[in-house]
Amino acid sequence: MTVTEDRPTTEVGSARRRKEDRRLITGRTRWTDNLTLPGMLHLAMVRSPMAHATITSIDVDAAKLSPGVVAVFTGADINDEQGSLPCAWPVTEDQVAPPHPSIAVDTVNFAGEIVACIVARSATAAKDAVELVDVEYDDLPVVLDMAAAAEGGNLTHPDLGTNVSAHWVFDSGEAGTGAGVEEAINGSDIVIERTYRQQRLMPAFMEPRSVVVDPTGEQTTLWSATQIPHILKLMLALTTGMSESKLRVIAPDVGGGFGGKLQVTPEELITLVVSRRLGKPCKYTETRSESLLAAHHGRDQIQKLTLSANRDGTVTGLKVQLLADMGAYLGLVTSGVPILGAFMYNSIYKFPAYRFECTNVFTNKNWTDAYRGAGRPEATYAIERLMDELAAEVGVDPLEIREKNWIKHEEFPFSTIAGLEYDSGNYEAATAKAREMFGYNALRAEQKDRRDRGDRVQLGIGVSTFTEMCGLAPSRVLGSLSYGAGGWEHASIRMLPSGKVEVITGSSGHGQGHETAWSQIVADRLGVPFDDIEVLHGDTQISHKGLDTYGSRSLTVGGMAVVAAADKVIERAKPIAAHLLEANAGDLEFAAGRFNVKGTDASIGIGDLALAVFAAHNLPDGVEPTLDAEATFDPENFSFPHGTHLCAVEVDTETGEVKIRNYTCVDDIGKVVNPLIVEGQVHGGLVQGIAQALWEEALYDESGTLVTGSFVDYLVPSAADTINYDVDRTETPSTTNALGVKGVGEAGTIASTPAVVNAVVDAVRHLGINDIAMPCSPYRVWTALQQASSGDSTPTDKTFVDDDAQPSHNAQMTDGADTTSLGDPPSHEHGGQA
Repeated sequence: MTVTEDRPTTEVGSARRRKEDRRLITGRTRWTDNLTLPGMLHLAMVRSPMAHATITSIDVDAAKLSPGVVAVFTGADINDEQGSLPCAWPVTEDQVAPPHPSIAVDTVNFAGEIVACIVARSATAAKDAVELVDVEYDDLPVVLDMAAAAEGGNLTHPDLGTNVSAHWVFDSGEAGTGAGVEEAINGSDIVIERTYRQQRLMPAFMEPRSVVVDPTGEQTTLWSATQIPHILKLMLALTTGMSESKLRVIAPDVGGGFGGKLQVTPEELITLVVSRRLGKPCKYTETRSESLLAAHHGRDQIQKLTLSANRDGTVTGLKVQLLADMGAYLGLVTSGVPILGAFMYNSIYKFPAYRFECTNVFTNKNWTDAYRGAGRPEATYAIERLMDELAAEVGVDPLEIREKNWIKHEEFPFSTIAGLEYDSGNYEAATAKAREMFGYNALRAEQKDRRDRGDRVQLGIGVSTFTEMCGLAPSRVLGSLSYGAGGWEHASIRMLPSGKVEVITGSSGHGQGHETAWSQIVADRLGVPFDDIEVLHGDTQISHKGLDTYGSRSLTVGGMAVVAAADKVIERAKPIAAHLLEANAGDLEFAAGRFNVKGTDASIGIGDLALAVFAAHNLPDGVEPTLDAEATFDPENFSFPHGTHLCAVEVDTETGEVKIRNYTCVDDIGKVVNPLIVEGQVHGGLVQGIAQALWEEALYDESGTLVTGSFVDYLVPSAADTINYDVDRTETPSTTNALGVKGVGEAGTIASTPAVVNAVVDAVRHLGINDIAMPCSPYRVWTALQQASSGDSTPTDKTFVDDDAQPSHNAQMTDGADTTSLGDPPSHEHGGQA
């Protein structure tokens, strides 16, 4: 890619280097942990080693006498102030939720829960004193298996009387968007039933969470490594009873989030309460092991799926029965994450009947919440795996079965069986381009040759044709789903007297390139130089209004607010320009930063107007002396990026080792503001999605202890484990926003996981294998091969084909695809590297 160094003709579409990178790579960053305030104290947390137990006593006397220690707080000490951490998404009216204390008072419900807080004059002194706190526990039964939890028995929270938090259903027959699914299944020629496991994952952001609170001014100021400064401010005020106007929240430079910092954390609330109690600035920064242990996790679902089709492969129905592990508590959007997937299991395919039901259950594990993609990767994985199974059953190529069933480009806008309206798309174009780049036919020919020769290393080809809903909005839709906030975003633009521009945005960047992309948009809109634009964000005192960053919403919602504010600046400037040019406003044209009188050479630049407005010497009567404008944008629809991802892997049938050989993706994200940023987002997303397919899994032992509590055991891939990806795009503009843009931040993660697993299964399908549970480690692949060769593998799926008489299509499905189905846990050696 050619990187734009000089000023281009238009900024939007140019591969500008990110203007924020110079600060980041030269060490002039503003991480929360870099902050040091006069008289600042340091916090350390005492965490429970038990997954479920009653706290019988806490002895903090020795810790209080430790050198440098100022105070020790238990849950009982702050119980009147800590309240309950918020859940902003009660998905049903009868949702069951336990109180969520920041410091446990009587009972601990997962290993890693905080039971006391040490306050000391140095971080080292605080950490040393943690070892001196003596906590006595009485064991309680530990609930770890979500399937068993759903059936009852031992309870995570006995006082609730159930482990089931909520049961949510969408049925196309009842909703009026399609036919009833049972009728469709019973009348079909082919019925495929599968059970897939979405393993538990850790966001594993680069910068551990950190929070600093200064209570000494008129306002309390809180700095946090968070994705959501505005939401955090509101939720902390509501939880503690503080006046919202007396709390300022700042998200300085934030080192990644991936949904893992979309949270109101116990540590943030504890630091706030303790700092205000002591009247001193306080800091807490977690260790990496604390981050893996106690920062919320992601995924962790069991998917029971039924797909029906006619004999030619035309799909007729889809039924999803989802079991989702909430962990011990409900976080900010914990209960809503699996529900987001409900609208995407049908994906790009024209299903006439669909039913989705989700059961959310509690277990004695760390709570789950948003992780890159949040519900959409799970749905895409399920349907793309099923489409491969259908292709195998019908006996056609996986791309052929998809083309038979997907929405054609001339059918847009398209109302889906799940009740959404896809505004635009061209799946044919993206697939054709990806297929050519990938060399699909040649790889299929090579695969056949290897199979015919009985090679030890077999070639597999995986397909993933996906779409996603992103730009979390509009507000009315979110309201209908009982979400606790809207989907709008706010922006304002200040025209400075010097002609420079300040853009204030409510979406808070943490690596996405907001400062660069917003500058490009405003440079084109207002005709001012890229370098003359400053983007301000992440501080609720400067950006007083916003709903922050998650769900690929920044550009499609926040960026549109910036566009709307810029257009208001132009409209404000027009009557002033007309007055100064002694012309009618209707005779003015605005282009390249200047107002021109049609048919003349008379013109004035917007920078000159800004200075004239500041002086206010010659303004029209009744016109305020300002060009500044603000706008709030609430989209009319989600945006729907899509793409085709193709993966070729080599599988060693003697060792189970998997190597990625080729990976090609062609994404359609509408109009592109900055191709360089887009490629970075896609590459990062690909690595995270591939990591779920091959390497990452959070595991607990039978007592509820996390056994993947470091990067020795939780296998986050490095650059050495991956390959170069062939990335390209097609362009089908969105019809629901002014720029025609769609989201890209989660696309790579959503599409890549099924592409890789489909490739692994495709490599060994001819050997009798149709599924391998993620992550597809060498051990799991080797075990599946051994079971298939010995003929003693336990069936994990069922397929019915109606040749003459109709069979019963309602047979009970098994849970054989759970992570325990292949025997012992996988080896933690990094043998599946690409």
